Amino acid sequence: MTTGRFYRFITIALFAFSMISCASKAESESVAPPVNAALIGETVTRCDALFKERADLAKLREAVKQLAALRNPDARNYEVEWKFAKYNYFLGKHSNEEKEKDKAYEDGKAAGKIASRIAPDKADGYFWYAANLGEQAKLSPVTVGVKSIDDIKEAMNKVIEIDPTYQKASAYDGLAQVELSTAGLMGGKPEKAVELLEKALKIEDNNSYLHLHLAEAYLATGKRDEARKQLDQVLKMKPNPDYAPEHTQTVEKAKKLLETKF
Repeated sequence: MTTGRFYRFITIALFAFSMISCASKAESESVAPPVNAALIGETVTRCDALFKERADLAKLREAVKQLAALRNPDARNYEVEWKFAKYNYFLGKHSNEEKEKDKAYEDGKAAGKIASRIAPDKADGYFWYAANLGEQAKLSPVTVGVKSIDDIKEAMNKVIEIDPTYQKASAYDGLAQVELSTAGLMGGKPEKAVELLEKALKIEDNNSYLHLHLAEAYLATGKRDEARKQLDQVLKMKPNPDYAPEHTQTVEKAKKLLETKF
């Protein structure tokens, strides 16, 4: 082979190699096409219907599964992310399986964080991020709880700043739960919890969680008569049809407190 032919051969070989390399790189760096908007809408609507029937845990699991299939790290969708966070929160609350609870709260926390980054001016992401993190803190008070206090407070205060009525004033409840769960060595104050919950009830009286937790806060501050009134109120309340399973749980807890504390 002459010198000229040799150099031409090398040039062609290098060019071919570079083209293959570029093609491979382009393929590896290509982003997945966004999910069709119509498909997202149809799936979210279907999942909302499943969520309403979450008393059947299988339907809640299916809602989480279907939303998970819509999530795309290269084309995030705000509604998908915050609802995925919300549904995982309720899955964790209703499940009796420890591993499922852990995964649900972890997935929900991550999705809530993503949603808050997509739309920092909306309350959904902040709330469900903090709600999932709060449940993780209850499950692991030493490894998660101590480190998460400031993050939960910051997110719930952000919700109040954006929309104090969000989720029936539940951001106040989230802050109150931090005060109650950290009372004593970690500086939480039951009196502050009372203040937060009384403020929440001025905004939204038809939230059985607020009444139950205010009863707990009153008990922590020695106000037994006030606590009993709140527990009696829980038993009298007409359940919100959107949160019937949770109301049932709240009534059961109220009855237990009445039996054990009075």
